[in-house]
Amino acid sequence: MLPTPENIRTYIADGLDCEHIEVTGDGAHFEAVIVSAAFAGKRLIARHQLVYAALGDRMKQEIHALSMQTLTPEEFNGNR
Repeated sequence: MLPTPENIRTYIADGLDCEHIEVTGDGAHFEAVIVSAAFAGKRLIARHQLVYAALGDRMKQEIHALSMQTLTPEEFNGNR
């Protein structure tokens, strides 16, 4: 069974403290906007690694592709 955007959102939320998560996708390819204070002071690759860690083996097995925008709360609120 292919994962849904809501599944991906739940997987991320269960493994990473987030203030906001939006996920769209078609079951194989997903796009996410993830807002977490845990991203503060981290480079883009470190932010993505935090999300990959939250997803665990699902990234290898269930999720074919995930495009992410990883923002701190300040960055997210400044982009509005």
